[in-house]
Amino acid sequence: MIHLVRTNSEDSDFINLVKDLDAFLKITDGDEHEFYNQYNNIDVIKHTVVAYFNGEPAGCGAFKMFEKDCVEIKRMFTNANFRGKGVASKILKELEVWAKELNYKSCILETGIRQTEAVAFYKKSNYTLIPNYGQYTNVSNSLCFKKMLS
Repeated sequence: MIHLVRTNSEDSDFINLVKDLDAFLKITDGDEHEFYNQYNNIDVIKHTVVAYFNGEPAGCGAFKMFEKDCVEIKRMFTNANFRGKGVASKILKELEVWAKELNYKSCILETGIRQTEAVAFYKKSNYTLIPNYGQYTNVSNSLCFKKMLS
């Protein structure tokens, strides 16, 4: 059973899951990890969700304000032991619901081109490819997505 908790970036389970995420990304991003990592400080994130599967921390996600009406989805991760169980979908949906409750109209996000599972997941979750934004504008290994919140 999946149980979601809305929390913040000081939550110890969130922090530990992010450490696992960073270890995973260090391998998949290779030489580019330091570039991406500089934009992933969790101290600026106030809205996080931690998913528990049968009481164990299984995954996380977060958002931060990007523009007045738009949030950026950050730090999405599911522990390998819990993949394929719907954890990420529930986290992303909860983040979208929370953002909408706070009157945001859309979500954007960036993921690496090498994160093929993430790319497929966001497309399946009705995110559409957009031109790279902000610090990712000229980064060929980044893919950016957007979803309007209805």
